[in-house]
Amino acid sequence: MTALPQHASIAVDAPTPTLPTRPVVDQQALATARRDRLRRVIDEIGVHALVLLTPDAVQYATGYRSVGAGLYATHRMAAILTADDCWLVCPAGDAGAAVDAGLPIERIVPFGTFFFESVDRSPLSENVGRHPHLEAAVRYVVGAVGSVGSGVMRWGVDGLSTSHEFGDRVSLVDATDAVARARREKLPAEVDLLRYAALLTEAAMASAVAHAGAGMTEKEIADHVAGVMVAGGGEPRFVVSGTGTRSALSDSFASGRTWQPGEILRFDAGCVVDGYWSDLGRTVVLDTPSQVQLVRYEAILAGQEAAFELTRSGATGRSLFEAAVRTVNARGLPYRRQHCGHGIGLSIYERPSVSPAGDAPIPVGSTLCIETPYYELGWGGMMVEDTVLVTESGYERLNETDRRLWVAEA
Repeated sequence: MTALPQHASIAVDAPTPTLPTRPVVDQQALATARRDRLRRVIDEIGVHALVLLTPDAVQYATGYRSVGAGLYATHRMAAILTADDCWLVCPAGDAGAAVDAGLPIERIVPFGTFFFESVDRSPLSENVGRHPHLEAAVRYVVGAVGSVGSGVMRWGVDGLSTSHEFGDRVSLVDATDAVARARREKLPAEVDLLRYAALLTEAAMASAVAHAGAGMTEKEIADHVAGVMVAGGGEPRFVVSGTGTRSALSDSFASGRTWQPGEILRFDAGCVVDGYWSDLGRTVVLDTPSQVQLVRYEAILAGQEAAFELTRSGATGRSLFEAAVRTVNARGLPYRRQHCGHGIGLSIYERPSVSPAGDAPIPVGSTLCIETPYYELGWGGMMVEDTVLVTESGYERLNETDRRLWVAEA
């Protein structure tokens, strides 16, 4: 490697990969604690029940994670939570796995058609076609919940739309904002899983760089990252590993293009561990970075640092965003962004948003990805993205590797 040019202090040798130790988490206890959070929403907005309709919200309430939900965009399911009960409404094919996950069979309401045989006449094998669709199954739960009282019940719906109609015994109110607020503040076990997913992801990136060299393809690099994630118990969800001019393609699948000395490799990668996401970014140069690469990376790193300096309980996502964009521009790099980060948890994009729309104060216990990517078509792209836990006085970074520009041996 030749002598580094001016601004070289912004570059550092790529780190030695270190695989983290996976935390032991009692998933049923975690689900119980999350339900306690949601029951505060029931009291807060004055409803008899909450209806949660997205797969991540269903997992938040019940602890059940559906394989089908990760495969089919049309997969529908619901969790219905009252002050003292919890129901899962799911496709009939999910019911067996839900029982295996520890949900009581009498609180699982399948809909649609799927055939289980059973050696012990399980209700799951006798329940075929009882409820033709999700709405019918939810109306069954309405009847069961309402059988202990009379009159019209108020139900809060996370993600309410005009298409939702669960019968004339319930009036529906929008609970989307209240549920999102409840999910912002992470429980200790949630932080443990998010930390592990982040550490595993950056270990996978570091390992790929340690094994890469001139002539290695983007696909080979991405495959290595994914392999380390799998070895650590993670489920790879995306690995962007663009090199050279392809590093400017913000979200692109890895190609057969080979990495050459002097070129950028931009990582943007994430995996899932027990449903909890990671989303991290790093920039690597093979052999000696150019003056332009160093100056530009120095600018985006300064922008991320400016956002970090404001990160604490009570700050707003807007203030972090404005500081990041202002700082990058002040370093001489014309910079435009729609956001500079987002909350993360059981969904990759949660509240709060580090964007012009992020007006709400950020509470203690929020987990954020803070990023300052830069994409110039025809030249290349760079990014640095880290995950933090918000505290009263600042933040705790959940991943550990050096945020400076990584330099790899050719």
